[in-house]
Formats: sequence, C-alpha cells, structure tokens
Amino acid sequence: MTAFKEKYQSISIDLKDVRLQGNLVIPENNLGIIIFSHGSGSSRNSPRNKYVGSILQQHGLATLLFDLLTEEEDQVYERRFDIDLLTKRLIEVTRWIQTDPRTKDLKIGYFGASTGAASALRAAGVLGDKLSAVVSRGGRPDLAMQELHKVKAPTLFLVGGWDDFVIDLNKLAYSKLECERELIIVPEASHLFEEPGKLEKVAHLSAKWFIKWFTT
Repeated sequence: MTAFKEKYQSISIDLKDVRLQGNLVIPENNLGIIIFSHGSGSSRNSPRNKYVGSILQQHGLATLLFDLLTEEEDQVYERRFDIDLLTKRLIEVTRWIQTDPRTKDLKIGYFGASTGAASALRAAGVLGDKLSAVVSRGGRPDLAMQELHKVKAPTLFLVGGWDDFVIDLNKLAYSKLECERELIIVPEASHLFEEPGKLEKVAHLSAKWFIKWFTT
C-alpha cells in the first residue's frame, strides 16, 4: 500500500477544554480541505486513512487527520464509542479550521470511516450548508439515524461487497437521507477494504466525489 506522499505539518488544535493533535497537508492550488473522522481505536496515524489522504492530496485536496481523543481519553474504551463526544469534537475542530488563517477560506468535506462516519454525519446535520460533501467508508451511519434527515451536504456511502451486515445498515441509512446521495458497493471487498486495489478504489471514488461538489 504505497502512494504519493506530501509533507505534513504537525499541528496542535486548541479547543475550549482540550488540545488535540493533527497532521495537516495543504497542497498548492488546492480545491478544499477534507477532515477525517476515524473509527474506534484508530488515530491520525491510521495507515488506511493516511493512504486515502495521500491520494486525495494528489487530486489537489488538503487533508486534516487528527485525534478526536487525547491519549488519556483513548485509554477509556467506552470513550471510543461516545458518538456525542466525538461529534462535538469534530464540530469544534471544523470551526477551528474555519478561523485558522491557513484554511479559513477553504471548502470543507468530511471523510468518515466505520464509527467515525456516524460522528461525521451527525456533525454534517449540525453544520448544514457550511459543509460541501461527505464520504463514508465502511461506515456505521445507522448510529446517526435520527440526524440523517438534517444532512444537507452531498453524501457518498462506500461499502465492501462482502460486508453484508454493513451493506444492510447503509441501505437503511441511505433511505433516510434527503440530500444529494449515492451508495456504491465495491465488489469483492471486505469491511476494511484490505484486498489488493480496493482501498485505492475507495480513495479515487472519494476524490471524484469531493472534487465534484467542491467545484459545483
């Protein structure tokens, strides 16, 4: 799993009650920024998200991979599944992005993986028109079911063809969305898209989605 690598900036994101760590990449002449919301037990150093991020960067998209929890918070297993807390953090970081001089003028998209997709969709429901696009990779949008009707940003669900349980959950959630939307089932792929070429497929489909809605 190799891809183009853009040098990232290690940043500290100071929120009202916590400092979070992130990796920020801003290519020249970029179209907008993608904020990653990772799944439980993952971090800004997730190899899968870093790989997807590197391909998005190739397509002229800035990326922010950050830790939704501090190291201490992550030691409490239940915190990893506290969707309310993770959504709050994602919204606060998005507002930070909207004020930081490096990123304040950029269009914003979310890339949510697994349970991280739930916090991305909940945050999208709160932010409304301030968000330009959302991609869910092997996501659990069912954990945001009550907020899905509030999502205005065009939303893409990507699910592995062998991930039967999550396919059913995504189909149900898809029916609740009222925004522009698309559901793509990637053939012969499992939940983490670990099969050869499948994660690359996800990354390019994601880039195409973001570029479409950033330039519309």
